[in-house]
Amino acid sequence: MKKSAKRILLVGFILFLLIQIYQPDRNTDKGQAPSDGFASLYNAPKEIQNILQNSCYDCHSNNTNYPAYSYIQPARYFMEKHIKEGKGELNFNEWTNYGARKQRNKLNGIIQQIEDDKMPLDSYTFLHQNAKLSDIQKVEMIKWLNIIQKQQYDR
Repeated sequence: MKKSAKRILLVGFILFLLIQIYQPDRNTDKGQAPSDGFASLYNAPKEIQNILQNSCYDCHSNNTNYPAYSYIQPARYFMEKHIKEGKGELNFNEWTNYGARKQRNKLNGIIQQIEDDKMPLDSYTFLHQNAKLSDIQKVEMIKWLNIIQKQQYDR
C-alpha cells in the first residue's frame, strides 16, 4: 500500500511537471495598442482611468498584467480561459469598432454589472483585492458612465 501511494505521488508529480510545458500565448499586445483607448475616447478623469486599469482591463482589454502564479499550470489555463471569455463579452480596445447601438448596450451592461456587484467577479477579486470597487468608486464610475451614455443618446 505504501509503495503504491509513492507511485501515485510520483506519477502525479511527473504529470504536474509535464503540464508546465504548455504555456499559451499571453494576452499582451507588446505596447502596440494602449489599453486606455476607451478612457481616452471619453476623456475619463484620472480616478476613472485608475478604476478601469485596476478592475477591468486585465480581462476586458488586449493587455493583461499577469501575476507570478500565471506561470504555473493549471492556473494559467484557467486564467487564459477567463480572459478569453471576458474579451469576448467586452473588449475596451475594440470599443471604437463597436457600432453605436452596441456601445449603448455595452454601457447599459457595464452600469448594470457594477450596480448589481457582479463586476469585477468574486473569483477575480479573491486574488486581486485591489480590484474590488468601493462604494465611492462605484458611484463615481456609474456617474461617469451615465454621462457617456447620455452623450451616446444625444448623437
